[in-house]
Amino acid sequence: MKVLFACAGTGGHINPAIAMANIVVKNEPDSQILFVGTETGLENKLVANAGYEIRHIRTGKIIRELTLKNFAQLIHAYQGIGDAKRLLKEFKPDIVIGTGGYICGPVMKAATKLKIPYFLHESNAFPGVSVKLLAKNAKAVMVGFEDAKQRLNPKANVVYTGTPAKFSEEDIKKLDKAECLKELGLENINKKIVLVTCGSQGAKRINEVLLDMVKKYQDDKVYYILVTGDKNYDEVLEIKKKIENEIGKSLDEYIKLEKFIFNMDKMYKVADFCITRAGAMTISELSLAHKPSILIPLPTAAENHQFFNAKVLEDVNAAILIEQKDLTIDSLNDAVAKIIEGKNVELMGENASKVIVKDVEENIYNCIKK
Repeated sequence: MKVLFACAGTGGHINPAIAMANIVVKNEPDSQILFVGTETGLENKLVANAGYEIRHIRTGKIIRELTLKNFAQLIHAYQGIGDAKRLLKEFKPDIVIGTGGYICGPVMKAATKLKIPYFLHESNAFPGVSVKLLAKNAKAVMVGFEDAKQRLNPKANVVYTGTPAKFSEEDIKKLDKAECLKELGLENINKKIVLVTCGSQGAKRINEVLLDMVKKYQDDKVYYILVTGDKNYDEVLEIKKKIENEIGKSLDEYIKLEKFIFNMDKMYKVADFCITRAGAMTISELSLAHKPSILIPLPTAAENHQFFNAKVLEDVNAAILIEQKDLTIDSLNDAVAKIIEGKNVELMGENASKVIVKDVEENIYNCIKK
């Protein structure tokens, strides 16, 4: 099978596409896979790291306000249809799969013109604009959350498959916690371990509030692993040093800074709970790892989709949702205290498992083949 994947922009679009490519290759090892993206996007690094080839087209990203810049973006998008047609004629895929984002428009329009069937996958509970517009003519729209069905064109063929993750529930269960603690250098930590991560780019606001909270409360029951993202690491480190100078002591017994976590499955194994954004992939991972969470949706996410993702876990009492406008030192500290109280970690962790979608890989492959 020859499959072309269209993805660009954020990890929320790119990682599910890579996971689906892996599913296709796992079931049909002789498959040919090609990705299409933009010249400067994150997709180039992630797709290359996954071992797949990526080609580029021009495209436009519509700005969500009345501005003359949108005319230029529309021209780029129109040019992208021509780029995509040339690429499709050259590669000759059996099917095209898009995972949302502005690149899907020109690629799917080109596929339609060339009578190549296309599929879509929407990871979020609230579908993005591209998926909404393209859903009706797709062979199938695979969705990560059942709630997404009611927000798509009723004439679309919507299939509830779930969102593929980098690990399975069984993968987490097989890991030995003591070995993971040792490998991560955390074997001497006798506190609740809290993983704080906000995507590949980090989140400045959350980083700052967390450090101020640690400064104010210095809770001996909790140890934070703060994943800052590459671009924020130096700045966050300087803030930490400034606080340490102010209070005259090191914060190393309360918090550890990391630029990036490569073995997230092992980090989930040792973490008692997480503080994070609410991307679709993150929601899937939290459920598979049975982890309680404090979710702080990205307020600038398209259609506020992270809020709706977060509600999925909040509604089964597996997460505490704090909107960024309500994020303060005290609101975050209160949420942490609530989770570590009594048996809440265990209870909320089991609740997180309630939203696991079974047989995601099989669901996706069967949908494509059918």
